[in-house]
Amino acid sequence: MIEELFSLSSQLLNIYNREFIRYFVEKHDLSSRFSIILGHRGVGKTTAIIQYILLKYNGDRATKKAIYIQADHFLIGDRSLYRIAEEFSLMGGELICFDEIHKYPNWSMELKSIYDTFPNLKIIVSGSSLLEIAKGSHDLSRRAIVYKMYGLSFREFLGLKYQIRFPQITMDELIRDHETLALEMKTKVEEHGQKILQLFYEYLKYGYYPFFLNFEDRVLYHAALEQNIKTTLESDLLAVYPELSGVSIRKITKLLAIMSGLVPFTPDLVKLKHLLDIGDERTLKTYFNYLENAGIINLLYRDKDNFRQMAKPEKMYFNNTNLLYSIGRFSTIDQGNLRETFFLNAIKPLHEVTYSQHADFLVDGKFTFEVGGKSKDFSQIKDVENSFIVSDGIETGFGRRIRYISSHFCIN
Repeated sequence: MIEELFSLSSQLLNIYNREFIRYFVEKHDLSSRFSIILGHRGVGKTTAIIQYILLKYNGDRATKKAIYIQADHFLIGDRSLYRIAEEFSLMGGELICFDEIHKYPNWSMELKSIYDTFPNLKIIVSGSSLLEIAKGSHDLSRRAIVYKMYGLSFREFLGLKYQIRFPQITMDELIRDHETLALEMKTKVEEHGQKILQLFYEYLKYGYYPFFLNFEDRVLYHAALEQNIKTTLESDLLAVYPELSGVSIRKITKLLAIMSGLVPFTPDLVKLKHLLDIGDERTLKTYFNYLENAGIINLLYRDKDNFRQMAKPEKMYFNNTNLLYSIGRFSTIDQGNLRETFFLNAIKPLHEVTYSQHADFLVDGKFTFEVGGKSKDFSQIKDVENSFIVSDGIETGFGRRIRYISSHFCIN
């Protein structure tokens, strides 16, 4: 049994390894005994785990010290993960990695037992961003360090596709040094024979999910994204929340269809309850949270709130611009929506972003950002402290006008 899994692990390490090392792998040493990587479908969790294994064991794909297991692979079937870990540990194994753990029944119980029984075994697990680690039948939140993984930033896209590498910048650096940074970025890209605005518009259409490299035809890439959404709703969501019915999934799918033609969408809860035949607001807000946790949409709230699941979002956006182009590819994409979707996706992973009464976004409770084109003026925010315009269509900014592209260098 274990020999079959070693052989499969070696094959998968070879198949899924990539030369470009994701920022996630560089940033997180995953040094704790138990690490859980959460992220929505297609962001590169599998590749990150495999790169970590190969970096740790000097590229040895045949190592018996580590094993990579796809929890939904047919070789696993109804076999116990605990028994696999036990056999692996007895053979001197050090690192066991389970991918797509949300597809395995009773995953939280088995992982808890593995952690508690084999203290010399290091565990890395990946799963859907929908997983609620603290709410499973066996609470893992006190045992595991949970990491969230996102799609490619524009910075990573440049490194992956064009081998143009830039360091990450902080929000404070963006505010303070954006003019100098923008000029450095522009110069470096031009040294590689490219134009930064051209590459940026390319990224907006197909650069967020690393598997874009598998598709020369961008129409097929966008079709794959639509299939991703369908699989997330009909497979991943049910795997994590088996109590959901087919009727519930159809209503969530209909909610997404309603939203798709109206983003940024300001939800009217009364109207939506009627359209979806939902009896109470709590259920509707739960559906909003499912879609956000699945990486399909981003919700923008008025306040930072510990009881956010009960709050009404001010606006709803698609999670990233690739999804926007995929779902809206047969219609004209609204440029204002495109800009706001990009900015929210760029900043939200590392910062608290809320609705601003003066502009588009309030970041960390102190920075106000209005997102617009290069002709956008300051009249709307002229009296607002720490306020800035983030402008599209410019290669460098000036003063309180920040180049739109630069915001995506603040994340992974």
